[in-house]
Amino acid sequence: MRRRNVKILATLGPASNTPEMIRTLHDAGADVFRLNMSHLDHEGLKKSHALIRQVEAELGRPIGILVDLQGPKLRVGKFAAGPVTLEPGATFTLDLDPAPGDVTRVNLPHKEIYEAVSPGKSLLLDDGRISLTVKDVTAKKITTTVALGGILSDRKGVNLPDATLGLSALSDKDRADAEAALALGIDWLALSFVQRPEDVAEARKIARGRAAVMAKIEKPNALTELDAILDIADGLMVARGDLGVELPIEQVPGWQKRITRKARKAGKTVVVATQMLESMISSPMPTRAEVSDVATAVFEGADAIMLSAESAAGDYPAEAVAMMNRIAIEVEDDPNYSSIIYGQRTDPEATSADAISAAAHTVADTLDAAAIVCWTNSGSTGLRAARERPQFPIIALTPIIETARRLALVWGLHCVLTEDAHDLDDVVDRACRIAFSEGFAQRGQRIIITAGVPLGTPGATNMLRVAFVGEKGGMVG
Repeated sequence: MRRRNVKILATLGPASNTPEMIRTLHDAGADVFRLNMSHLDHEGLKKSHALIRQVEAELGRPIGILVDLQGPKLRVGKFAAGPVTLEPGATFTLDLDPAPGDVTRVNLPHKEIYEAVSPGKSLLLDDGRISLTVKDVTAKKITTTVALGGILSDRKGVNLPDATLGLSALSDKDRADAEAALALGIDWLALSFVQRPEDVAEARKIARGRAAVMAKIEKPNALTELDAILDIADGLMVARGDLGVELPIEQVPGWQKRITRKARKAGKTVVVATQMLESMISSPMPTRAEVSDVATAVFEGADAIMLSAESAAGDYPAEAVAMMNRIAIEVEDDPNYSSIIYGQRTDPEATSADAISAAAHTVADTLDAAAIVCWTNSGSTGLRAARERPQFPIIALTPIIETARRLALVWGLHCVLTEDAHDLDDVVDRACRIAFSEGFAQRGQRIIITAGVPLGTPGATNMLRVAFVGEKGGMVG
């Protein structure tokens, strides 16, 4: 039982890829684990997946697994004599010649870039540390002027902040990685390099319902198509690192808020990621600015906040998770938290399921209920309950382990795996018993129960009950 609603997504890596450390990270506060395919082969993926499921079985709690696909990587070639220094105002050429480069030119083996750029557009190298302005383009050569100089070495990345590339978000490696991950039974598939809604549609076609699809928002093009991407995706990740390279960095905080609020309004899962406690890679304590950064995401009502290198390769993985957990608890206990969260609530859609979820929140407020208990097969009832951001605990009961794992990333949901209810009395009685046994409700307290009738029908939330918790947890009356 967590004392917070926001979830923590922790990346596994060399510093944390043992059963003992995975268990330690979970105990410290990690709810879902991220496996980054930029640093894993299929054997490593299989091993990490097995370790997480081993810990899950030991704990008896559903643990979600998110696999993050690498996406296409655009990089320059190599240099003949090591790193070169590009001076502002100098002419620098990118071409299809595979020969090692020098201070005047380097290989750029991506024809799609030649088709996408035009004079006046920018090319960013090495995470934006070097900026080039395009002067002239042919089918085999891009001539540029160095706008922001610096040292450039082999295989550094290339970003195009103001151009749309004719590339799929899924490379051949990504497709193979996705199939390997889906065959293992992972819960979320995070898609990099999203530029347009068609990219997400392609990933959903590969997933075929075997995992939820999360679109990583890391390119300016995705911002112009955000509503359409959100319609297709199951969730969004605010990938602030890459977004801050291609977008003026001062615009990133505003976009983080807009993306978070749009996802909340749509009832879709939203994760805030990248550099949240970056200094804890090598320090046992974060900076005050980092603590404020994490707090901002929690105040905004993000479903989850993510650790990357801090838990994957840092010196203090468990301390980083524990710190994030403490920050989240403190923020959610703050007197301003409720008013900020509730101030962003949106009206329910004109469906019976949305009406029931909104009513459950209102009834729980009026009766000062101990918890809201929602029975959910597909997960849609749990998502609707979380969208309301109630101040009461939400217990999501499901007979389907895949649903419980997927919902582990969703704000406020305490997921419990239980067999399907036999009848309406069982719906109410089991909800009371589980709320009691999980420590959310005491004898004599009321809980609010939502479910769909006929029982087991996905997406058919149409019933609301108020029940008293009896002695030993059973329902009263």
